[in-house]
Amino acid sequence: MYATTLAGTRHAFPDLKSVLAAATPLRSGDVLAGVSASSMEQRVAARYVLADLPLTTFLSEAVVPYETDEITRLIIDTHDAAAFARVAHLTVGGFREWLLTAEADGQALAELSSGLLPEMVAAVSKLMRNQDLIAVARKRQVVSAFRNTIGLPGRLAVRIQPNHPTDNPTGIAASILDGLMNGCGDAVIGINPASDSVETQILLLRLIDDLREHYAIPTQSCVLAHITNTIAAIERQAPVDLVFQSIAGTQAANRSFGIDLAILREGRDAALSLARHTVGTNVMYFETGQGSALSAGAHHGVDQQTLETRAYAVARAFQPLLVNSVVGFIGPEYLYDGKQIARAALEDHFCGKLLGLPMGVDVCYTNHAEADQDDMDSILTLLGVAGVNFVMGVPGADDVMLNYQSTSYHDALYVRDVLELHPAPEFEDWLMKLGILDAAGRLRDPLLASDASERLLSYRGAAR
Repeated sequence: MYATTLAGTRHAFPDLKSVLAAATPLRSGDVLAGVSASSMEQRVAARYVLADLPLTTFLSEAVVPYETDEITRLIIDTHDAAAFARVAHLTVGGFREWLLTAEADGQALAELSSGLLPEMVAAVSKLMRNQDLIAVARKRQVVSAFRNTIGLPGRLAVRIQPNHPTDNPTGIAASILDGLMNGCGDAVIGINPASDSVETQILLLRLIDDLREHYAIPTQSCVLAHITNTIAAIERQAPVDLVFQSIAGTQAANRSFGIDLAILREGRDAALSLARHTVGTNVMYFETGQGSALSAGAHHGVDQQTLETRAYAVARAFQPLLVNSVVGFIGPEYLYDGKQIARAALEDHFCGKLLGLPMGVDVCYTNHAEADQDDMDSILTLLGVAGVNFVMGVPGADDVMLNYQSTSYHDALYVRDVLELHPAPEFEDWLMKLGILDAAGRLRDPLLASDASERLLSYRGAAR
């Protein structure tokens, strides 16, 4: 039992997970789950309780039982006590204060990552303002690599997301070429297939790989199919670069996705066996989103942001190239409006970075949410300042297959321009060599870059 008295009223919380839930900024998913604070006064009271909790509390009280959840076992069994020693004496509130000091620089945060439980990181985020989340996340750089290097200072990578409602190769190829001409594609050229057939996955993988090899593009490809399909594609000698999977923060939620830790290990081992990398061996691509455990009926009474952060412990175990919080994709039932989406985006990026993950964010919303592209512009800018590793490049910011709104190639160009950010270095060199960027690293006028455009548009591999 945890309790405090605020303005003459006693507020009691039966366990740690109820403190965490009540302390969370308002969001529709927690209200739907019945775990949100009943009032702003109770929310403030929970934050007082949370601020005074020793960080060591999280080592002795699990929010999801150790005996029945393999994610909890992963979190506890891999905890680095030596790394944790640096902050073991602190309360959650004290941890927040330390994170905002100059002592907590990038090196210190990197050395600390393996000593932090996701619940500790979720807890401290609940005490932080948006500017705190930005300031701390910006200090923590996480670098990953496959055919190029992502996450270096002053860099922002972009995933080309060339989805098509019928998986039409020509339509997909046109979207890819549009993205390349706008300097995007260094994070990954990643297709969400409309079909779940292995045959379609292999066709799309070969489409991207033919294009990549034809122009010697230093990037990686991915067809975001279920991991079991990708393993089957590898067994059929498909050109798989990255293994994709959506993940969640509880064993039961992952079971609803048809996965467990064993199948993730099998997928990673299969990708590594192909040895298709050049500059690094990070072969996994994970996507997450607040509310996924609740939508699967697998939240165990834990708030959605804490469970999201537990998903990052799963990702951390597999040394991914990319971790993407698809922040507003599940809908207003979980994140109601632009304000809630913005807060969740900053929380997810902060928590992932603190745990040592190469975090990106799909700045997005569904058409029935109380949000619009102005909200996305603001969130994109905040994440750029916070040092996000990558964002999405969707033609026209409108995904015509998944039917949601994201960020466009031109949105990515905007944030690179105003914050003076560059693509991944190997990819930037390629863009300059092809004439898409000028010698100063700026996107050339399309008329001046017509030679590059003609070379790309002359490609006919997609029609085969």
